[in-house]
Amino acid sequence: MVEVVVVGGGIGGLAAAFAQARAGRAVRVLERSAEFGEVGAGLQLGPNATRVLHRWGLLDQVIEKGVLPRRLVFRDALTGEELTHLDLGEGFRHRYGGPYVVAHRGDLHAVLLRACADAGVELLNGRHVERVDAGRARAHCADSEVHEGDVVVAADGLQSVLRAQLVADQPHDSGFVAYRGTRPLPEDFDVSDVVAYLGPGCHFVQYALRGGELLNQVAVFRGPGDLEPAFDGCCEAIGKGLPYLWRERHWPMLDRPPTDTWVRGRLALLGTPPTPCCSTWPRAPARPSRTPTSWPSSRRPATGTGRWPRTRRSARRGRRACRRRRGCGATSGTWTAWPGCCATSCSGPGTRPATPTSTGCMAGEG
Repeated sequence: MVEVVVVGGGIGGLAAAFAQARAGRAVRVLERSAEFGEVGAGLQLGPNATRVLHRWGLLDQVIEKGVLPRRLVFRDALTGEELTHLDLGEGFRHRYGGPYVVAHRGDLHAVLLRACADAGVELLNGRHVERVDAGRARAHCADSEVHEGDVVVAADGLQSVLRAQLVADQPHDSGFVAYRGTRPLPEDFDVSDVVAYLGPGCHFVQYALRGGELLNQVAVFRGPGDLEPAFDGCCEAIGKGLPYLWRERHWPMLDRPPTDTWVRGRLALLGTPPTPCCSTWPRAPARPSRTPTSWPSSRRPATGTGRWPRTRRSARRGRRACRRRRGCGATSGTWTAWPGCCATSCSGPGTRPATPTSTGCMAGEG
């Protein structure tokens, strides 16, 4: 008898299925597509994700297919100047309990899919679940097929159909758009760094994938508009990377407000459906259990020592640089695509306004 029915066979759905199978439960995954697969390019896995993969015995497989970067580097998109960086070596791993890994989405998905199959998870394709009877944990498919368990987990993505059973809303456009692409790694690219170029109303991210075989790139800017004009005036490194981004497809950055509850009866939402993060910033597909303001004291950055003062100085430099370039006199505001820039009034003449992003917009995939 099936105990757990998971709707959605993406990274989140397969992770939930594998976790439940490891706990000894009978699990069935219902995937709408004809085949299991993952669309996209690279992603970054922080310790919140790699600790779990290590516990599951899957981290070595992911690292084998990915890259362990040495540093996370933030640069000025206009000049290429380094603003600050984060060392990702032994000190980082010891502090946070896991490494920082970059990998191709398809490779992570394949590792989880194989793990689920080995754990005895029943994997079914071509099942379009339209609704769930939350009182009895029954998933009703478009072809009238019904799958029943003790609980149904909805992991059906940002365009979740089942979320509507808990809250009546629709995804809304953040105003940002992303272009992604992979290419063979250039000889002069340093595979040891993940590099994020931060600019007014835009950012550009580069890092190596698949052991240094591929270069992954993502360009995010506030639309509407074409890709090249959005990065006009940026540094040489960005100019070299733009031609290799895919033009046949781009991703509008959608978001949804958080829900008050993730559970109704025997139906539970997982991943993007309950806690969507507008994907405009490199981030692992793992939801943090706490916001930064509520970190335990042992994990909170020290305010008087180490790199934290340096980060604050970088933010202040970013605000000053933004004011100089935009000609605005604002001194405070919320974080935007430029580090420390004010979002509320920084819209100097001849530049794109730095409109505030929605909740979670600076934490996404890249």
